[in-house]
Amino acid sequence: MAVSFERYGRLYYLDPGEHQPKIGDKVLVPTDGGPEVAECVWAPQWMPEDVDGLPVCAGLAGEEDLLRDEENRRRRAEGRLTAKRLIREHELPMKVTAVDYVSSGNVFTVYFSAPHRVDFRALVRDLAARLRARVELRQIGPRDEARLQGGIGPCGRDLCCATFLKDFEPVSVRMAKDQDLPVNPLRIAGACGRLMCCLKYEHPLYQDFRKDAPRAGARVETPEGAGTVVGHNVPSDTVVVKLTADGRTCACSRASVCGSRKAYESAHGTAKSAAVEAAD
Repeated sequence: MAVSFERYGRLYYLDPGEHQPKIGDKVLVPTDGGPEVAECVWAPQWMPEDVDGLPVCAGLAGEEDLLRDEENRRRRAEGRLTAKRLIREHELPMKVTAVDYVSSGNVFTVYFSAPHRVDFRALVRDLAARLRARVELRQIGPRDEARLQGGIGPCGRDLCCATFLKDFEPVSVRMAKDQDLPVNPLRIAGACGRLMCCLKYEHPLYQDFRKDAPRAGARVETPEGAGTVVGHNVPSDTVVVKLTADGRTCACSRASVCGSRKAYESAHGTAKSAAVEAAD
């Protein structure tokens, strides 16, 4: 099963154990600070392979758990507002990104971003006095800031780092070049201002495609006739070919132009028979 602590937030996977919560139910998730309330996003379902190491769901949240969760949310909002006010009073170049609160230890953790190292010792003392709790301040980078805040990427979808990515791996401009992307910071940068994470985890797909796919300008045989390669569409695993007979362009699967024509037709059938089956 999968749960989320915030609406449209990051998904966390659990072993449902003996419980069968439905989508939208509030459940208890074991954490280092004790069980926390989260919302069930994916109901329990059977997996074909064994997945080890998942935390086990502690059951459905009761009325007392919901009241405690509401109080924790109120305390987090209070901590965020107090931190912003004191930062302005101390005139520090800091931006509060997120605030976490653990009720069991009465501890606030304030995540912030800054252009350089900041001496916040006086700020911590004032925060602890105002909130009457122990306060920890942690400076984070642009990628972690985007992960905590969330948002929409250039592709129009939720940020990968805020939904499913667990670790940040190094990304280089060479990966953008290998994917035929313009080396323009406005086109290959994410919401954090750094190179998009998808350049990294999509890069092996482009490498595997280029091992077998014919280069642009190469003469190939397709199910629709001979032609010249004029482009590639890696996500769909197709090659764009300009036919010699009539000058039309068609998208053919990589397998149909890389292997022998007879081997392809024996595996997938001819283009004519495929068209008849589609019509039926």
